[in-house]
Amino acid sequence: MIGTEIQKQDILKAYQFRHACKAFDTNKKISDEDFHFILETGRLSPSSFGFEPWKFVVIQHAALREKLKPVSGGATGQLPTASHFVVILARREDDLRPDSAYVNKMWKDIHHMPEEVVQDWNEFYTSFVETELEDHDRLIFEWSIRQTYIALGNMMTAAAQIGIDSSPIEGFDKKQLTAILQNEGIINGDDFGVACMVAFGYRQKDPKRPQTRQPLNAIVEWR
Repeated sequence: MIGTEIQKQDILKAYQFRHACKAFDTNKKISDEDFHFILETGRLSPSSFGFEPWKFVVIQHAALREKLKPVSGGATGQLPTASHFVVILARREDDLRPDSAYVNKMWKDIHHMPEEVVQDWNEFYTSFVETELEDHDRLIFEWSIRQTYIALGNMMTAAAQIGIDSSPIEGFDKKQLTAILQNEGIINGDDFGVACMVAFGYRQKDPKRPQTRQPLNAIVEWR
């Protein structure tokens, strides 16, 4: 029990430590081992139907980061200073339709489902797409994007638990950013779209004020 209490306190300390770091210490770099650990927590994150509709593009070349700056207003401080900068992509609608090669690969090659099980799950998934997502391209893509935020949160929490700072970023021009990534060969055709970005590194200085949040009873209702 004592060990469990220590673990819980350590996890809460990580949440209290984490803040949206606007600029990082350029003299400190995350080790390959630590960043692999962070990426692994993203890879192991849960996703709806187990489709893992994400791709983590680690942007380390300074020239490419410079190209992203004019269209990424929310990352002007992080792009030049982050030890590691990640653009998270989400699979687009064509890959997530029930009859797509990607969905079939996930059922059979990744989850190793027998053919009869694949048929049952695919019927259920088809119903989900047609009813919950209205078989609509935009709704399917937005559903895909929502899955990536699970991985994003897990990676930031894991980073905080080993003393690494992070900053999630949504402040960017999606069309222009997509065009740059397509020109660089990172996005090919309509297979992926941009979901969000996240920077990792070590803070230059501590936040000016402690973390502030509403009290628990203001956001939780028991029935």
